[in-house]
Amino acid sequence: MVMPRGLVMATAAAVVLVWALFALNTRAWPGITAPIIQSMLLLANLALTARSRRTKVLIVRMLQRWMINPLVRLLLSVGINPLGLAMLETRGRVSGQPRRTPVGNGHMGTTFWIIAEHGTRAGYIRNIQHDPRVRVRLRTGWQYRWVPGLAQIMPDDDALARQRRIVGWHPLRAFNALFVRILGTDLLTVRVQLLPTLPDGHPAANSAPRLDADIMGSRS
Repeated sequence: MVMPRGLVMATAAAVVLVWALFALNTRAWPGITAPIIQSMLLLANLALTARSRRTKVLIVRMLQRWMINPLVRLLLSVGINPLGLAMLETRGRVSGQPRRTPVGNGHMGTTFWIIAEHGTRAGYIRNIQHDPRVRVRLRTGWQYRWVPGLAQIMPDDDALARQRRIVGWHPLRAFNALFVRILGTDLLTVRVQLLPTLPDGHPAANSAPRLDADIMGSRS
């Protein structure tokens, strides 16, 4: 099976980073055991991706659902954001209830970019396909606020090239992008057009007609 673009280079970069950190502090517990185990896990991930992307998606999804995402949501809820992430809120395609997913911070002006790790296999991507109206929790100064937006899935966009433009010179975005490539199987670009908001966080009146028109166009 063909490897996902960017995975081999991301794995190599992660291995180099692991050993560079070890070289900077060789006395850290548990010594050389940690970088050896981490390197083996990275190589095992590479082999698993080549053998069965479906199995990898199931494993990553389980880790994210029960370990990673709950922890990140908890940290973000109390204003702690060590990895520079953002929160995406979609509407469940079956339940109709809000569904919140931590994503990389792709905020650029009035647009928010997302690189989905598993393409259309991701639950929030399927939610967007059903209803493109979303909200993104962004930091403004020292505060966080919810900003409404309209999401558009872009299957023809070069996700790796887009990711490089999103990262720029932001070290936290680069760190997140590295793990998106390592954990991902089918990278997919999502563009969220952020809408003007009132002080209470609701969309401005002049943005509603545009939102309705775009939704009708996306469903036609």
